[in-house]
Amino acid sequence: MRFVPLLSAVQDPVPFQAFRNVELAFQGEVHPGWVRAVSDGLAVHALHLPPMDWNDALAIKALEALGSRLEPDFLVLHAAEPSGLMGASRFFRTLEAILEQAHGRGVKLALRPAPGAAAPLARRLKEARGEAVGFCWDATVGEDLEALSDRLLTAVHGEGADLKVLQATGYRWNMAVPGDDAALLQTRIADLEAGHPGVLFPAEMPSHALGRPVVPDEGVVLGQGWGRERMR
Repeated sequence: MRFVPLLSAVQDPVPFQAFRNVELAFQGEVHPGWVRAVSDGLAVHALHLPPMDWNDALAIKALEALGSRLEPDFLVLHAAEPSGLMGASRFFRTLEAILEQAHGRGVKLALRPAPGAAAPLARRLKEARGEAVGFCWDATVGEDLEALSDRLLTAVHGEGADLKVLQATGYRWNMAVPGDDAALLQTRIADLEAGHPGVLFPAEMPSHALGRPVVPDEGVVLGQGWGRERMR
């Protein structure tokens, strides 16, 4: 699991230049320093839109985010369970419009469910064959993880969150840590990394950590591109 700061897109990025991987909360405006930082190699892994009703205004906000030149991997959208036939129709119409806008941009959509909405949203997307849409786990909600576990794309940390339940699902991608103070974020992320070390391949681990010597599997070898023979 990699811990990255979740910052506001309107903040000056200079105090946060020690971070080379971030996620940004997008309200509409973007500090021009973020665009320059992206061109200099900063990776913006996700843009988080504010909670909004699912209608044309949300689709327009998503289009603004996609056109912000921040080159995110994911667009995170807050979502509650649609209410009634009209609510469901507006939800899927808006979702389809945003998917069309994201097509060809290399951006995936992740829904951040409201309390109690994770399982119903997962069920509706399955029924609608919405395989192109995933989920963002919200530690402040922290429920219905089982319903989302096979489609988790992103996650957001919360104070006092128990990340062991998330690790148990095999999730090992980004965990966004909200904050607006660079020094405090560095300390907080360092503490989280120390308490939740990343997944290591056996060859990277010391023998004493495994309780036995590391013995490579002779049946598995790397391809020629790695200087080894292909598997045979």
